[in-house]
Amino acid sequence: MTSVLIEEQLNGLPDSPGVYLFRDAEGTILYVGKAASLRHRVRSYFGAGQKLSPKLLKMVSRMADIDFYVTSSEQEALILELNLIKRHHPRYNVRLKDDKSFPYLRVNVKEEWPRVHITRRLEEDGSRYFGPFASAKSVRRTLKVLKGIFPFRYCAKTITGTDSRACLEYYMGRCLGPCIGAVSRKEYAGVIKEVIMFLEGKQNRVIRNLRGKMDRAAAALDFEKAALYRDQIQAMDKVVEGQRIAAAVSGEQDVIAFSQDGDQAYVQVFFIRNSKLTGRESFVMQGTQQEEPRQIITVFIKQFYGSSPNIPPKLLLQYAVEDTAVLKGWLQGRRGGRVDIQVPRRGSRKQLVDIVAENARQGLEQLKIRQLATPKELEAAIDEIEKELHLPQPPLRMEAYDISDIQGKAAVGSMVVFEKGKSKPAHYRRFRIKTVAGANDYAMLEEVLRRRFKHLGEEKSVPDTWAIVPDLVLIDGGKGQLNAALSALGELGVTSVPVASLAKENEEIYVPQKAKPIVLPRRSPGLKLLQRLRDEAHRFALGYYHNVHRRESFTSAFDGITGIGPRRRRALLKKFGSVQAVREASVDEMAATSGMTEKLARTVKESL
Repeated sequence: MTSVLIEEQLNGLPDSPGVYLFRDAEGTILYVGKAASLRHRVRSYFGAGQKLSPKLLKMVSRMADIDFYVTSSEQEALILELNLIKRHHPRYNVRLKDDKSFPYLRVNVKEEWPRVHITRRLEEDGSRYFGPFASAKSVRRTLKVLKGIFPFRYCAKTITGTDSRACLEYYMGRCLGPCIGAVSRKEYAGVIKEVIMFLEGKQNRVIRNLRGKMDRAAAALDFEKAALYRDQIQAMDKVVEGQRIAAAVSGEQDVIAFSQDGDQAYVQVFFIRNSKLTGRESFVMQGTQQEEPRQIITVFIKQFYGSSPNIPPKLLLQYAVEDTAVLKGWLQGRRGGRVDIQVPRRGSRKQLVDIVAENARQGLEQLKIRQLATPKELEAAIDEIEKELHLPQPPLRMEAYDISDIQGKAAVGSMVVFEKGKSKPAHYRRFRIKTVAGANDYAMLEEVLRRRFKHLGEEKSVPDTWAIVPDLVLIDGGKGQLNAALSALGELGVTSVPVASLAKENEEIYVPQKAKPIVLPRRSPGLKLLQRLRDEAHRFALGYYHNVHRRESFTSAFDGITGIGPRRRRALLKKFGSVQAVREASVDEMAATSGMTEKLARTVKESL
C-alpha cells in the first residue's frame, strides 16, 4: 500500500526530464533512474494493474521516499544518472562490477620522452588514453605485448642523455636508451607514434613503416638496426595473424554480446579496428535478476562508454537498446561524430555477433566454475546437497538429463556427468529420440532414461561407464519431469537411485515423496553446483539439437534436386553450414565445392 508521503510526492512530480532516486526508511538509495517525464515514469511503478517483476515489487515495498533532479534534456539526465549510479551503487540497479576506476593505458605525448604506462585516472591533460580495460591483469597483458614489439622507455627517471650506463632493458633491445643519448628525440617520437597507431588498430601502417626503415638500414649496412626492425615486424605479424577473425567485417566497430545467469551477466566486447580484431575485454554486471536483455545491454553501454575515451563509429549489438535516439545522441556527443547502433540479423556481422555471444557464454561458464572451484567449496556444496536432499550418501557422481526439441521435431536428449563436483565430458552421452512422435517431453525423457538405465544390470568383461550407478540423477524441470523420470526408472526396477528435478524459473528442487519443493538460498554452494549441472545438460542437449535440426533442414531443402545426393549434401553442408548460406552463395562458390559442377550449382541455385 502506498504511504501518504509517497502519494503526495507522486502528485508533486514535474512533467520534465530528470533523474529520480528511490530511498528506503534509513535514507539508503535503492534505485536511480532517468526519465523523459519524471511524473509519468515514476508513477508507472505504482497504481493498480501495474505489471512489475518480483524484483521491482520488492523494491517498491521497501521504498519510503522519492527524490529527483530536474534536467534540461534526456541526455543531461542520462549523464547524471550514470554519475549517481557510479557514486552510490544502488542495490536494485544493474551495474558493472568493480567499476570504481577502470585501468587505462596512458601515453603522455606532451613529455619530451613519452612513456606508456598504466593509470586509473582519466584526465583532460592532452595525453592519449586507451581503454578501459576490464582488469589490471588485462592491461598488463597488453602492455607486455607492446613492450615485446616497441622499444620505448618504461622507467620514470628524468632523461638527460648523459647517464654513463643504460639499464638492462637497453641491452636486451627493449629500449632505445634515451638516458645515455643513444637515440634522437625525432627517432624516439617515431616509435611512440607507432605505438599509438598500433593501439588504434593501424598495424598494417606500422608494418609498412617498419619495413621501410629495415630496408633503409640494410642499404646503409646498419645490419644491427635492420635486425631490430625485422624482429619488430615478426612480432607484429604474429599479433596481426591472431586478428583474422574479423576479416569479413570492415571498418571500426565494437561488437558487444553477453550471457546472463540469475543476478549476473558476463559481457564480451570485441574491438574491431581497420577490419581486424585488435583486442577484447570481458566485464561482469550485477543486479541483472529478472531484467530484460535490452535493459542489460543498454546499461552496459552507458556505463562502459561513460568511462571510455575511445568510441567507434559503429556498435554491433546482440540485442536492441532502450531509448535509442537519446543513447545515440549521447554517444555522438562524446565521440564528436556519427555513431551507428546495429543489431545484425544475417550475414558476416551476425556471425561475428554470434562468435562474441558464444565467447560470453563460455566466459560465464568459466566464471561460475571459478566461483565454485576450490576443493573446500566443492566439498561444502556436495555436503549441502546430501543434507538438504536427504541422500543416503554424498553425491560424488551426479548425472543430469535434458530434452531439446521444437514441437517434437529433431528431438534429442542429453546426459552429462559430474564427479566430485567437476564435469566428466568423457562420460557424456547424447540421445536421438526414436519412439516418441510429436511434442511430448515427458515421454521423451522416459525414453532417454530407459535407454540409459537398462544397462545397469548388464555384465561386461571390461569396465563400462553405463554400468556405473550415480549417487544422484538430476532432471531439468519441475514436478512433472520428476514423475516421468520416476516412472521410467520404476519400470526397470531401478528404485535405489536418488532422483531430483530443478525448475529454472524459481530454482526450486523437487524430490519424491515431498509435496513442497526445496528452496536453497540463491548464493548457497549446493544450489550453484546443481545449477551448473542442470545448465550443462541444457547446453549439451541444445548443441546436439542444433546440429540435428540443421542437418534435417538441409536435407529436406535439397530433396528432389536432381544430382544432389547424400554425398554432395554433406559437402555443401560442411562448406556453407546452412540452407540460407547456400542461397546467398554464388554459382562459382558452389561449383568450387567438392563433387559439384557449374551445371549442378546452377540447378541448386534455381531450385532454392
